[in-house]
Amino acid sequence: MSTQAAEKTELVRYRVEDGVAVMELSDPPANTYTHEMMRQLDEAILKARFDDSVHVIVITGQGEKFFCAGANIKMLSEVTPQFKYYFCLHANETLNRLEQTPKLVIGALNGHTVGGGLEIAMACDIRIARKNAGKVGLPEITLGVLPGTGGTQRFARIVGRSKAIELMVTGESFSMEEAKELGIVNQIFEGEHFMGQVMTYAKQFTPPNKAALAAGRIKRSVQSGLEMSFQESLSLERELQQQLFQSSDAKEGLDAYVSKRTPQFQGK
Repeated sequence: MSTQAAEKTELVRYRVEDGVAVMELSDPPANTYTHEMMRQLDEAILKARFDDSVHVIVITGQGEKFFCAGANIKMLSEVTPQFKYYFCLHANETLNRLEQTPKLVIGALNGHTVGGGLEIAMACDIRIARKNAGKVGLPEITLGVLPGTGGTQRFARIVGRSKAIELMVTGESFSMEEAKELGIVNQIFEGEHFMGQVMTYAKQFTPPNKAALAAGRIKRSVQSGLEMSFQESLSLERELQQQLFQSSDAKEGLDAYVSKRTPQFQGK
């Protein structure tokens, strides 16, 4: 397939529904990502970030078997070491952008979530899995490489240093239920209408139900604060709180509390 033809292929489907931007990784059967898919994901993240009507982002995979099986190994086997390095660098930048976007990001794990797929999921703020959807893991060691899209760092921060090393050097895969026990997955949804349940969950964080602006600042305070010293993180927290004190949502929330009524937030 020519580069021009590849660019016309929709590898990340994007739609907005009631304040929720849905990004669907779309390259069946395994939704493996190439440089082009990462480029489209990057564009979708920026689009959602700067769309004032979007308050929550949901990332999922096409179909029911795979969320994402990671990088396209055939593609990686055919390119130069220099391109491999550039590919990992760009993918890292995309996931960092996702993680730092001041809007809540939910990973809807509809199927197997392994390798780079788990790295994408770990860049999300909340991960929801479909019951019995498949396996989770970072098996990169079987290819003679490491999880190089932030995987070693995010995984260790989620499950702890020793457990992360053990799971990565063994390349072990495990169930969604085990992933929940390890803290990788927040919730597991049962039933046939998984995405319907995810959307209902996501919409609770959109106006007028929740102060989406505050949710974004909470996220930024946690994500950025954990990379700073404790005193620096407290300063960041105070700065973000001051910004929120000046928002319409804070005024509405405080007034609603005093008036003993349900607040109607606007995300502003």
